[in-house]
Amino acid sequence: MNITRENIDTLNAVVKVEIAKEDYSDKVEKILSDYRKTANIPGFRKGHVPMGMVKKQYGKAVLVDEVNKLLQDALNKYLTEEKLDVLGQPLPKPQDAIDWDSEEFSFEFELGLTPEFDVDLNFKKPITHYTIVADKKMIDEQVERIQKQYGKLVSQDVVAKDSEITGTFKNEEKEIDNTVSLTLDKFKGKTTEKKFVGAKVGDVISLKTKGLYGDDHELMHALKLGHDDVHGLDIEVTFTITEINKRELADLDQDLFDKLFGKGTVTTATELKTKIKEDAEKQFIQQSDQKLLNDVTEFLVENTKFDLPVEFLQKWMQTAGEKPLDEAQAKEEYEKSEKSLRYQLIEGKLITENNIQITLDDIKDHARNMVRIQMAQFGQLDPLDKELDDIVARILSNNEEARRISEQLVSQKLLQLYKEKANIKGKEVTYENFVKDVYGDK
Repeated sequence: MNITRENIDTLNAVVKVEIAKEDYSDKVEKILSDYRKTANIPGFRKGHVPMGMVKKQYGKAVLVDEVNKLLQDALNKYLTEEKLDVLGQPLPKPQDAIDWDSEEFSFEFELGLTPEFDVDLNFKKPITHYTIVADKKMIDEQVERIQKQYGKLVSQDVVAKDSEITGTFKNEEKEIDNTVSLTLDKFKGKTTEKKFVGAKVGDVISLKTKGLYGDDHELMHALKLGHDDVHGLDIEVTFTITEINKRELADLDQDLFDKLFGKGTVTTATELKTKIKEDAEKQFIQQSDQKLLNDVTEFLVENTKFDLPVEFLQKWMQTAGEKPLDEAQAKEEYEKSEKSLRYQLIEGKLITENNIQITLDDIKDHARNMVRIQMAQFGQLDPLDKELDDIVARILSNNEEARRISEQLVSQKLLQLYKEKANIKGKEVTYENFVKDVYGDK
């Protein structure tokens, strides 16, 4: 067997594999001999079928199968030994019908080669890494939400600004008939609030759906309609009041603290606020880190310049998926996936150059921590090791889940790399200002 490579350019190559009779003949003869021993052909005793008949009936199929196996094994071995970093899979070059009666065969494959490039984390313009703090306003609002949640409802005769109102939205044409509880602060305008204040049980209030809420999701919940149904909805609905209550705030006492955090964990309102601040800021870390990861990823894709074997990749995409694509479809698919491909190459380069490794123990430990957190949410604070091991084993038996955990760990290690080596500046903000910075003042 002879394998040669011709480099067309830095991104494309052609590999030629030449297979001679001595490469496959022994294997083919052995398989045909085995067939002869087991072949069941009318008129002949088992094991006594003439070899010529076996070759005539099975020889061509066995030859084709063995040459194809030999070809794939040789090609894979060659790519490994030559340390060729290829994109996609080798593509067989079109050739005239193969003469399987010949004793020697020649095949050619197109290769798309991975480009050479450098990844520079020393960005000229630093990328912001936010530290999100829970300010006094946020903490006080959370304390009030807790007091409302654990407070008691007191019946009222008339609606006030802070009332909790139960009633039914109706519209015959759209078949709306939905009972909900609501508070006036959810409505978009003051005009709606004025219609409710002073109303009593049994009063029927007419409302326009357009502009009723600032968020379509609120309107979906109120009217029990789908997203498409509420989008641009401009009809009149009625709301019949069936109950008016005021929620008295729960006292900030030991009974409330124990309900929230367990007996004796928090003993004063000051400790409560400290705990709220700590818990909130722990949750903010994940949002801040994800923002940094997204920003660095986007920057690297946009600013790490290298060429790709575009023509080869588009050709490869025509046959790589579950369904074959025509030339135009493959081009469209390539354009949609080019950024993702570029980042995969950049990520692979960073992983190799910084010796980032994920072991099976890393994956198991991550899965155990994930299970512990989930079990704690359901009150199981001290699960047995065997119970944890059994659950982790079930999780990791799912290849898709194991792959997802591995990808999470890679992202975590890349994030740590960016924090250590990339040009990043810190910025401390409240959550409100973080949302404004990231998503705009909405």
